[in-house]
Amino acid sequence: MLTRVFGSAVFGVEASTITVEVNIDQGVGYHLVGLPDNAIKESNYRIAAALQNNGYKIPVKKITINMAPADLRKEGSAYDLTLALGILTASGQIQAGALEHFIIMGELSLDGSLQPIKGALPIAIRALEEGFRGFILPEENAREAAVVSGLEVYGARNICEVIGFFDQGQPMERTVVDIREEFYKNQEFPEYDFSDVKGQESIKRCMEIAAGGGHNLILIGPPGAGKTMLAKRLPSILPPMTLEEALETTKIHSVVGKVHKAGLMCQRPFRSPHHTISDVALVGGGTYPQPGEISLSHNGVLFLDELPEFKRSVLEVMRQPLEDREVTISRAKFTVTYPSSFMLVASMNPSPSGYFNDPNAPVTTSPMEMQRYLGKISGPLLDRIDIHIEVTPVPFEKLSDERKGEGSLEIRKRVTTAREVQTQRFAALPNVHYNAQMNTKQIREFCKMDAPSMALLKNAMERLNLSARAYDRILKVARTIADLDCSAALDTRHLAEAIQYRSLDREGWLG
Repeated sequence: MLTRVFGSAVFGVEASTITVEVNIDQGVGYHLVGLPDNAIKESNYRIAAALQNNGYKIPVKKITINMAPADLRKEGSAYDLTLALGILTASGQIQAGALEHFIIMGELSLDGSLQPIKGALPIAIRALEEGFRGFILPEENAREAAVVSGLEVYGARNICEVIGFFDQGQPMERTVVDIREEFYKNQEFPEYDFSDVKGQESIKRCMEIAAGGGHNLILIGPPGAGKTMLAKRLPSILPPMTLEEALETTKIHSVVGKVHKAGLMCQRPFRSPHHTISDVALVGGGTYPQPGEISLSHNGVLFLDELPEFKRSVLEVMRQPLEDREVTISRAKFTVTYPSSFMLVASMNPSPSGYFNDPNAPVTTSPMEMQRYLGKISGPLLDRIDIHIEVTPVPFEKLSDERKGEGSLEIRKRVTTAREVQTQRFAALPNVHYNAQMNTKQIREFCKMDAPSMALLKNAMERLNLSARAYDRILKVARTIADLDCSAALDTRHLAEAIQYRSLDREGWLG
């Protein structure tokens, strides 16, 4: 007897429907075809134990299972439930005429209970697009999949519930999520607040500018100056995520199995990988490609602490994603693209000793040591970072001050207002939403300067020997400063402030 059951495979952040054909005939054998990986090939042991422990069995006959399309690689243990239901139906142990209307996914334990799967959200989106009535999956993933309205989502704890639903018509509780209510309910304010920061007013101003235009930022200062502490508070002043951004972010985290019961991700992600990370772990990839840290930071912040300690090859692979805001991974038979629109925040010591710009510490680093240290970060990568800012230690008088500084909520209001101005400015441009995303043509259109501003920038370019990319970065930052100042035009004040945020372009850094 031939039976068809439907599952799904995730490639990149998109899903493709997989038709599982199960045929049982005279003879003995278990044949699984259609490019399954080892986890799927081992599924017959899990399925046999799960069925036996729940009063069913794998028939002693010739079982042929084809996973179509047969030329597409399938991976993971999430097909256990799909294969088990196909075998039970094809062998006549259950009657399940409604199988064709559902996508069914789930990993089986030996006792028949269901374990969470990856990619529930993109699978649910594809199921709705292809006209399936519902999606049956493990209970832990149900809220994540139920974000897709118009699709019946049923979360099951074990295989018996699924068998009872199809064979005996036993009801299962449908999981329903009001996506808008879920979105606004979970938009809690971030844990870290700028009101806890003592002093560092110039750094807070710099981070406000970075948040206002989505600019990449590097903090340079000695150990203990507060670089990491400041970076952790950056998400608290970013504008709240839109519903569309929340869905995009949830989709990526769903692919790597980091959502589960949370449902919709409503906070901007903050990722801080260790400096020993590999290039594949950072940008994504592998034999079976998975999103890397830069994609998990999509719509949020990627923080690289102690930037020169990262392997140079790791830093260099970020150059293209920083420009294109997506990363493409190519394999022989397919290509996947992951979105990676993130704010890069990096920190570093100003010298090997760490105290080059500390006025209270003696300079013990030679120019050659400084050049070798800064040479760990390539010029093209630094050019892609819009803002360089020096962080100096906070004096005792400010540390002991009991008064609270300006809170993140007040700063966020100004940032949100500036972002709204940019949204209106770029309304006619589909791929540009804030100043950091402008290309050269748009910079010329929206960052026009008067004669005094042009003269100031020319002088700075010549004295600091800045590259053309640094020129564009300065204009983008100046545009954001003007937006925060509610000014339609750029003037010398905006340019002068933007120029001072190119610390690493100064000759003094090389001794």
